[in-house]
Amino acid sequence: MERLTMPPGGAAAVDDYVEYRRIVGEDDGGKLFTPEEYEEYKRRVLPMRLQNRLFVSWRSPTGMDCKLVGPETLCFCTHRYKQHKTDFEAVPQQRPISLPCRVTGCPCRAYLYVPLNGTQPIRCRCKHFADQHSATPGFMCSACSKCSGFRSCFTCACGQPAYAHDTVVETKQERLAQGKPVGRDVPYAAMGGLTGFSSLAEGYMRLDDSGIVGTSSQVSSLRRPEEDDMAFFERRYQERMQTICADNWPTVSSKVPRLQRKRRTAAIIPSNQGRRLTG
Repeated sequence: MERLTMPPGGAAAVDDYVEYRRIVGEDDGGKLFTPEEYEEYKRRVLPMRLQNRLFVSWRSPTGMDCKLVGPETLCFCTHRYKQHKTDFEAVPQQRPISLPCRVTGCPCRAYLYVPLNGTQPIRCRCKHFADQHSATPGFMCSACSKCSGFRSCFTCACGQPAYAHDTVVETKQERLAQGKPVGRDVPYAAMGGLTGFSSLAEGYMRLDDSGIVGTSSQVSSLRRPEEDDMAFFERRYQERMQTICADNWPTVSSKVPRLQRKRRTAAIIPSNQGRRLTG
């Protein structure tokens, strides 16, 4: 096993480089800025980035953010979100906001998220993968002539097909107006919709307001700090009984008179008739 050793101050230098890469992203063109260029870049870009950050998500018809896009999230053009234009001096007025790819020769005009099926791209109705289609509008297949444009029947974990979802680019104010989390203002490049560790989970598993489906049962299943074992199990039992009664209320209510008659009959029968003889 190889062992990596660093000179004194080496760990701090690594931390500085990681910080540099998170702030600058792809803007240096692969050549490190000089200290003067780095300070000038931060002076010029950071205020603009903090004020005009764009949040990107893949949203279902129900309004749930099934995927929150981050710097490394792939676009339909197979390039990552951080390789697209994400910083604006002024937020564009037109909607939807287009984030074109900055890779030389890429025809992608706007970032478009496409999900993965495990580790491989999803398939179109023409049976070919997403990366076998053109990134230009229309998204025609390059492997066959029958395809009229990429459209996948892949089903998201939320239960909706992929073609029913939209890649949404919105401002902080637009997101706050919908009651969705925006996190803290950060100086890092191409953060997209990431606001915390929970942003890495799928929408239906998230406990923040970007996942708007039934998470109350997940929260209820967690033990509260002040609960002991008996209190926890009693609360869960009562919640389960309330759910059963709510689902079967007509059936339960119709059986109540019959149960009462059985109890009255049992009270009349002498107790010795209910005993079992043993040898």
